[in-house]
Amino acid sequence: MHRQTAIIIGAGPAGLTAASELLKRTGIKPVVLEESEHMGGIARTVNYKGYRMDLGGHRFFSKSDRVMQWWLDVMPLQAVSGGKQPIAHQGQVRTLPAGGTAPDPDHEDLVMLLRRRKSRIYFLRRFFEYPIRLSADTVARLGIPRTVRIGLSYLRSVLFPIRDERTLEQFFINRFGRELYQTFFQSYTEKVWGVPCTRISAEWGAQRVKGLSILKTITHLLKQPFRKKSDIAQKETETSLIEQFLYPKFGPGQMWDEVARRVCATGGEIHTGWRATRVHTNGWRVTAVEAVHSPSGETRAFEGSFFFSTMPVQDLVRALSHPPPPEIGEIAEGLIYRDFVTVGLLVNELKVKENSGVGPRLIRDNWIYIQEPDVLVGRLQIFNNWSPYLVPEPGKVWLGLEYFCNEGDSLWTKSDEEMIRLGTEELARIGIIDAAGVLDATVVRMEKTYPAYFGSYDRFDELRQYLDRYENLFLIGRNGMHRYNNQDHSMFTAMLSVENIFGADHDVWDVNVEEEYHEEKVAAPPHPNQ
Repeated sequence: MHRQTAIIIGAGPAGLTAASELLKRTGIKPVVLEESEHMGGIARTVNYKGYRMDLGGHRFFSKSDRVMQWWLDVMPLQAVSGGKQPIAHQGQVRTLPAGGTAPDPDHEDLVMLLRRRKSRIYFLRRFFEYPIRLSADTVARLGIPRTVRIGLSYLRSVLFPIRDERTLEQFFINRFGRELYQTFFQSYTEKVWGVPCTRISAEWGAQRVKGLSILKTITHLLKQPFRKKSDIAQKETETSLIEQFLYPKFGPGQMWDEVARRVCATGGEIHTGWRATRVHTNGWRVTAVEAVHSPSGETRAFEGSFFFSTMPVQDLVRALSHPPPPEIGEIAEGLIYRDFVTVGLLVNELKVKENSGVGPRLIRDNWIYIQEPDVLVGRLQIFNNWSPYLVPEPGKVWLGLEYFCNEGDSLWTKSDEEMIRLGTEELARIGIIDAAGVLDATVVRMEKTYPAYFGSYDRFDELRQYLDRYENLFLIGRNGMHRYNNQDHSMFTAMLSVENIFGADHDVWDVNVEEEYHEEKVAAPPHPNQ
C-alpha cells in the first residue's frame, strides 16, 4: 500500500507535535520543512558559550491534562524530595515516585524540573508583586494618594463598566480601573506592540489575560493559606497566578530537540534549511509545497495528502499558487507582526538583591516586567532562576533583556554592539546592574514573534473562512493561526487537527477562547503496520 504523507511547514511546538501525533496515532508519514537549522521555533534554546537563553521565557504549564502528560512522557519529572509527588492527569491523581525511576538532574539530562514561579513589576525604581497584591508594602511603595485613586477608579469601573468593550484599553479598565491600568499595564503593553492600547483589539486581553482581575487576585490571596501544594497541574488557577511550573533542565529547546529526534527515529523526516515559497493547489485541495534549500539554492516540490502550516498567514497567502480574491489578499497584507530582540548579558551580580537569613542573595524572579517609561527594554529574564543548569559558571548572573520592535525599524537595525551598549546603559540607568560589571554579551533576533491584534485583524474571520475551504490544509500554532497562543495552545491545535484527519470535528479556533480546553478523546484508526 502507498503510505500517505503529511507535509508540515515549521518545526516549532505545533509542527513537531503534529509530526509526533501522526506517527503515534496514524499510518501517515510526517515530513517537516524547517527554514532554520533549529528546532522549537521561538521555543528554541540558544547556546552561547555554554550559557543557554530561553527566548521569551516558556513555562511548561497547561490546564490540559493531555498536554501536561505529553510533556512528561518525553521528559520525566525530576525526583522530588519529601515523599511521593501527586500530579493531576485526566481528572485523576497519579503519583510519581520521588526517587528510583524519577531522574536526578545532577546526573541525568533528559529531565523536567519543578520550578517555583516569581515575577514582579519594576516601576518607580521599585519592585511590585505581579499580580498586584493589596498589601501594606504595596500601599507604602505607591503612596496613600495613588492607592486611594486606584481604589476609587476600580470602584467606578465596577459600578459603571464600559459596555461596548472593543479596545485593549477598555478591557484593562473594566478589570482593573483606569488608574491601575495606567500605573502598571499601559507602558509595558505599548512597548510590546508599539501602538497605543486604544488601537489594539480587546481580543488580545481575552487571549492572554483571560479571567485575571482584581477580584480574582483578592480571592487567590485569601485562599492561599488553605491551598494544597501538591497539585502541579493547578487546573483551578488562572495562568497568571500559578506558583509552580515544569521546565526542561536545559531550556525549552531541549524538549523540542528530543521530540525531533524521536520523530526521525520512528519514521518521520525533518528537513532543515528549507524555506516554503509556493503552495500548489488544485481546486480546494493543496497538492504540494515548493521549498528552497537556503544553503544550496536547490528547489524541490514536496507532495502530500495532508498539509499543516505554521508559517505566518501573510506568507501563506502570498505563496498560494492560485491567488485569492483581492479582498482576501488585502486582509493578509494588512496583518501586522511584532518582532523581538533579546540581549544576553553576563554579569557578576545585580545591584538589586534579596535579603535572606545568611545575607543578600540573587533575587528569585524568573522575569521582571519593566514598566519604567524612560527605557525601551520591556522585560528582563534571569536565566539562573529558570534553571540553574542554564548557567555553567556558579556565581555569575545570566540575563536576557527583551526588546520589542518591527523588522527594519531603528531598534531592529542596530548592530549587535549598539544593542549591547543600549541594554547595558538602560539596566544601569534604572539601577539593576553596574555597567562596568558586564562580562560578556550576545544578541539574538526573532522575526514575526507576535501576531498583532490590530491592522487588518478586525477582518481576519473573512481570511480564516477562505483558508478553511482548503479541505486538506490545517492551520496550527501561533503564526499559523495569527493568534497569540501559548506553547500548550499551539500544541493542542496540532493534536486536534490530527484527530480531524480521521473523523473528529474539532474547531481548533476554540482553543484558548474557553476557560477550559476541550478534552474529548477520539480513537485513532488502526495503524496499517500493526
